[in-house]
Amino acid sequence: MVLPHRFHKSSASAAPQAPPQVEGRPDGEIIRDCQRGDRAAFAELVGRYSGRAWAVAASLLNDDEEAKDVVQDAFLRVHRALERFDFSQHFYTWLYRIVVNLAIDRLRRLQKLRPIAIDDVAEPETHERLELQPARRLEAGETRDHVHAVLDCLPDKYRTVMVLRELNGLSCKEIARIVSSSHATVRWRLHVARKMFKDAWERRENRAARGEFHHEM
Repeated sequence: MVLPHRFHKSSASAAPQAPPQVEGRPDGEIIRDCQRGDRAAFAELVGRYSGRAWAVAASLLNDDEEAKDVVQDAFLRVHRALERFDFSQHFYTWLYRIVVNLAIDRLRRLQKLRPIAIDDVAEPETHERLELQPARRLEAGETRDHVHAVLDCLPDKYRTVMVLRELNGLSCKEIARIVSSSHATVRWRLHVARKMFKDAWERRENRAARGEFHHEM
């Protein structure tokens, strides 16, 4: 099997990703100014995180314009809820959770898919530590449409962890906070998602080799 353009290898047991490195004053200070009605402070928050939020949405949706709409909706929700922000959590984790949920909802509407409940695919009975294959990242020049055609085959909860880990480089512990799940569960879902992706990619290649390729797999 030839996976998309090879994947870069990195350690699956790497330390959790730190909050995005940003210049300027702390998020908490900006948020407190927002809570006091400072519009410039909210614009500062949007400027700081809109690009990262768009990257996550675009990775899930494979549609730049839809991703822009998701980010706009996400910041509208943030603005309405900022007064109740929990300072014990990272702002970017909260924002990404909103973006991911909105993107998945929009993806379901666009594809007219039946919403998949959190327990539709069985989880392991135990959450023992898994020895995962090395994490992989796409090299520049990969055909994005082909990758997303395969990702579209995955149930939402597996597609989400795959996109956040492989296309956006978030650690499993960060993903766990974003999707409101345990670290062990995210590692298991990533393990399953990689196998699903590998199997779907092989089927796609085999059908292409036989001249039987269709958009739907």
